[in-house]
Amino acid sequence: MRIPALLAVLVLLTGCAVSAAFEATNEEIRDAAYRAGGPPGLTLITVINNSSGAGGHSALMVSGSQRVIFDPAGSFLHPDVPERGDVLYGMSPAWVQGYKSAHARNTHHVVTQTIEVTPAQAERALQLVQSNGAVAGSFCANATSRIISQVPGFEDISVTFFPTNLMAQIAKRPGVVTDRYYEDDEGNVRDGIPDVVAGPA
Repeated sequence: MRIPALLAVLVLLTGCAVSAAFEATNEEIRDAAYRAGGPPGLTLITVINNSSGAGGHSALMVSGSQRVIFDPAGSFLHPDVPERGDVLYGMSPAWVQGYKSAHARNTHHVVTQTIEVTPAQAERALQLVQSNGAVAGSFCANATSRIISQVPGFEDISVTFFPTNLMAQIAKRPGVVTDRYYEDDEGNVRDGIPDVVAGPA
């Protein structure tokens, strides 16, 4: 990638900030583990600028033996959500909603694209996000696309630095369910994180 193009990527990806270092203990992760009902799935989460349509952040929710969100270089941080290596644990419906609400504001909305997968595919994705480690700032789409491309059946996904490029690739896959979530509050991701404990509903 040429230097000017790389600099443009870094400017565009203002949502991919380096979060504060924090490593949850094995006990915290074990106690927070949440398994969702229904079939296993992968959900690409993309934060989109309402004015420009540019992508500000990419993340990946994996629902298998447990449900987690891989939030590479993300800014979501809450004392009740264990995090290790950019993986958020205990992703109950309430916390998934809290994650979306924190990112959606008057300047951005959140697109989720869910694909049902086999248990083996979900477990491979879970292994990949757990072993990846923390991601450098502005590499959110790069890390997310690289992980998805290693899941069996998703080898055709091209690695990219652009969240909207990854979103467009996922949109072409059969069976994808897409949702867009909007809010009109002001501030940034940290301002939108609830200061109350989200229940396991």
